[in-house]
Amino acid sequence: MPFLRPLAMIPVAIFVYLIIHLDLHIQLVKAFSDNGDTLDMIAFSVEGERTHLNGNAPKTYSRHIVAVGDLHGDYPSASKVLQFSGVTDENDDWSGGVDFFVQTGDIIDRGDDTTPLFKLMDKLREQAPQKGGTVLSHLGNHEWMNVIGDWRYVYPSEIKTFGTVENRQEILSTGWLGRSWAANYTTASRLPLHPSLGPPNTPYLPSSSGTFGSLSHSAISFVHGGLSPTYHGLSPFPSYINSLSDSLLRKLQFRVQPKPHPPGPYVGLPAGTTPEEAELYSSNGPLWYRGWATGTEEQVCNDVEAVLEKTGTRRMIMGHTPDFENIKSRCGGKIIIIDTGISRAYGGALSALSIHYTLEPIGTADDPEKQQWEEREIVEALYADRKELISDDRREIAGDFHLR
Repeated sequence: MPFLRPLAMIPVAIFVYLIIHLDLHIQLVKAFSDNGDTLDMIAFSVEGERTHLNGNAPKTYSRHIVAVGDLHGDYPSASKVLQFSGVTDENDDWSGGVDFFVQTGDIIDRGDDTTPLFKLMDKLREQAPQKGGTVLSHLGNHEWMNVIGDWRYVYPSEIKTFGTVENRQEILSTGWLGRSWAANYTTASRLPLHPSLGPPNTPYLPSSSGTFGSLSHSAISFVHGGLSPTYHGLSPFPSYINSLSDSLLRKLQFRVQPKPHPPGPYVGLPAGTTPEEAELYSSNGPLWYRGWATGTEEQVCNDVEAVLEKTGTRRMIMGHTPDFENIKSRCGGKIIIIDTGISRAYGGALSALSIHYTLEPIGTADDPEKQQWEEREIVEALYADRKELISDDRREIAGDFHLR
């Protein structure tokens, strides 16, 4: 029937349009039956990547992380770092240029800008999700010192910004800042590099590594001080550490606040502190440990693998122990120490750590479990006037890592 011919031409017109406008490459796959007039299947590719008509073709996944170390009461320096690393714009608002911003603690002490710095973190935490981002915040040993009542590094001029000692104590315990610490800050984080491993801080047990296949250790740990190889709270990570942190912080914030030291005596941890909570705050705990920075290369590189295995991570990032010139990488980037003395109290280098992660499909496999991927992670140290490559790691893996 002649009037049906225009309708029969519609599929042809669609494919012609796709070829011309989308630069599609048509491939006939077992294209014709024996009599030569039956089309079984069509596959096409965009810019050389084969794609099936069912729309489930693997796609490249990327994630950009920026981490910043100790800030110690210096808002102007913090603002500069966040701007040149792409976390914020010229107005100190979330830029949308990164997926995760991680700060590893010690925002307080050695400077007067406690309130504006923590207000900035709260603002960015609220703004980030509106542009697809996330802020991960950590308590450093100095935040803990302040809530314990150890004020040895608190400037008198900083106390005046709160009005009185009593006002400062109230704000850090049950006031706006204390509530923010309790709700939004952890002592440790595990940040998966791919969504198939779950959201940040999904508990990891070494026995679960087989569940996630070749991506099981595609994650990074963040703490302030370091994860000692002899610390007893490494598993499940980071949930066990953070449960101790939550419990101890609550005990400190809701006790009768002691007179700060100095001039008062050092009171220490509260009554009812468990041995596990005391270990958390010990020199071997994640807030104070310095061994990854101070140990010999041979020693730390021998020890690091066991900690990475327990925590389900490929590298550990921490602050606490400053190098005033450079971000310090050890053992091929498995240990990265990002405290460079950013605060004007130290006069060190303004710095941030940048991690660009991609998982890119290699061709297209009919069986998703056999899909090949190239995993790449570029780690760079960013400074005000330069950037330096720490590592550029690539590997090929197989598995079903489609985002559906």
